[in-house]
Amino acid sequence: MLEFIRSIGKRRDEDGASAVEYGLLVAGIAALIVLIVFAFGGVISGVFSNTCHTVGSNVVSAGGSIGAATC
Repeated sequence: MLEFIRSIGKRRDEDGASAVEYGLLVAGIAALIVLIVFAFGGVISGVFSNTCHTVGSNVVSAGGSIGAATC
């Protein structure tokens, strides 16, 4: 019985430490994604808007008339 108690005390379970490390890694990646979105969000939005307006100005509707697409 004494040997069993000693073996329990010697075992170290480090699953909790690994979970904390993975949690910190995921939080760091999420923070980096948020920073990139805030930094480049306006630029990317402008590029898509310009592309949409360019494509939309050249759209021909089913009736044969030239119309504008909604962006």
